[in-house]
Amino acid sequence: MNPSASQFTLARFWEQGDAVSHAVAFVLLGMSLVSWFFILAKAFAAYRIRRGAPAVQAFWEAPSMQDGVAGLTLADPEKIFLPLAEQGATQLKAAARPSLGGEMDRSAQVTRVLRTAIQRSTNRLEGGLTLLASIGATAPFVGLLGTVWGIYHALANVSSHGTVQIDKVAGPVGEALVMTAIGLTVAIPAVLAYNGFNRVNRLTLAELDAFAHDLHAYLTNGVTR
Repeated sequence: MNPSASQFTLARFWEQGDAVSHAVAFVLLGMSLVSWFFILAKAFAAYRIRRGAPAVQAFWEAPSMQDGVAGLTLADPEKIFLPLAEQGATQLKAAARPSLGGEMDRSAQVTRVLRTAIQRSTNRLEGGLTLLASIGATAPFVGLLGTVWGIYHALANVSSHGTVQIDKVAGPVGEALVMTAIGLTVAIPAVLAYNGFNRVNRLTLAELDAFAHDLHAYLTNGVTR
């Protein structure tokens, strides 16, 4: 085995690191764990959302509003489309109840409650995406910070010996570059996941908007009781 090859190991990098390099490594580890937690959680939620999306069509095939809401309750475990149907059912029951909102015309009342439901569903869809975007944007720079710090110490060690020897420089510099690689390893999955979840969210929000439009038409024009 080539003795110089043993210099480029994570164990040796950890042994030669100081408090700053160790702190950077722990920060990257924490960012990676948090990122993968949200990636897996959001991926599971996105799967359930897309699986439940066809239930919106089944809602309109139900014999009554109550039956439609019951069907969505079973088919929409992430409660993305369900709040709109629940607000629609509530609006039917509360139409004759005196309230501040009841002083508005029926179209405005329905628009208000559906807009509130869409906002809540949107908040659920976008939860965690800002964190993923932040990790994807900052992890490479955190890794670069560790690299710069490691190179600084490598050059300081060379200057203390008074002579420049390639084997004395290559090992520490190579180990310092590991930080950049780790930073990219943390950032790339976060960025890819962020873009993928945004694509799913755009599709879901378009379906939410269409569902809200149909509900608005039903509650203002299609129902007279």
